[in-house]
Amino acid sequence: MSGRFITDTGPLVALLNVRDPRHPWVLEMFASIDPPLQTCEAVISEACFLVKGIPGGAQAIFGLLDRGVLELSFRLGPNQSAIQAMMARYANVPMSVADACLVRMAELDPKSAILTLDSDFKVYRKHGRQVVPVAMPDAV
Repeated sequence: MSGRFITDTGPLVALLNVRDPRHPWVLEMFASIDPPLQTCEAVISEACFLVKGIPGGAQAIFGLLDRGVLELSFRLGPNQSAIQAMMARYANVPMSVADACLVRMAELDPKSAILTLDSDFKVYRKHGRQVVPVAMPDAV
């Protein structure tokens, strides 16, 4: 699959959890995307927490970083105002810090799409009005 991808937490968790019903879809996506997938520290934090029940789960997340499958390409500091404004705008969803960072990353890289399992990305908009390009299973 061509293009640049930003990955959300859900695909990372499903990648490591073979019992997750979306595991086959995520495997197919990871096989078709040229690395690195961009992400942010908030996603890494969420993923490590959610895979704590999988033996070696957190280490596997860090292994994706070590092998260059994932790349931390975002810094919260310079984007804090935009993140805060976005979270306030979507407070009714509610929008997590990780989701706000991913939408901001999509704003900064207009040729990217977000790899996600989260239907909230159908609601979020970048630059206030633009649809956020996503890759997600049809059933989400």
